[in-house]
Amino acid sequence: MFSHMMVGSNDIARSKAFYDALFGTLGGKPAFQDDKGRLIYMHNGGIFMVSAPIDGKNACHANGGTIGFTMASPEETDAWHKAGVEHGGSSIEDPPGLRDGGFGPMYLAYLRDPDGNKLCGLHRVKA
Repeated sequence: MFSHMMVGSNDIARSKAFYDALFGTLGGKPAFQDDKGRLIYMHNGGIFMVSAPIDGKNACHANGGTIGFTMASPEETDAWHKAGVEHGGSSIEDPPGLRDGGFGPMYLAYLRDPDGNKLCGLHRVKA
């Protein structure tokens, strides 16, 4: 259904340091920049991009929006969360851990990136 996800940033260099560290924990490569200065991350068939807003206004986060990333294990989820906090992100919601939801047990971690976008690391635990 999805071809890619893109978030806005007010500081591309700051976002590159944050997302390079975040995706590095998942085995992803650092971003490359296209001719418009957008950061492009490609990993496991997914594309995630970071861009200054095209309209020239300040980037802001979506209230109620969350971007979820699949994690291979609770340990990978914890490393992802730690890298995000160490590179300018903020830990939000409850601390990383096991939650029981409508889709069964999940190990979750939540962050806000330096521009306020809400991110979730999710590992589905086999019941």
